[in-house]
Amino acid sequence: MPAKNPRINVVFEKPIYSAIEHLAKKEGISMSLKVRDLVKEALELEEDAALSIFAGERERTFKKDKALKHSDVW
Repeated sequence: MPAKNPRINVVFEKPIYSAIEHLAKKEGISMSLKVRDLVKEALELEEDAALSIFAGERERTFKKDKALKHSDVW
């Protein structure tokens, strides 16, 4: 039977492998779940960084005199 979720094989250097192994044991979860959680967290951080850049650009180019007033929108 095929796996329910897609899979990726990853090769780690020994220190990273050991760190993941230690964290997984400490939390009582498999290394696979720990790697999944770490990747999810890294993706969220990447998304936050991208949104921060986007927001900064919008803030930099914001012109108050061209902005819609609350009463105009609602």
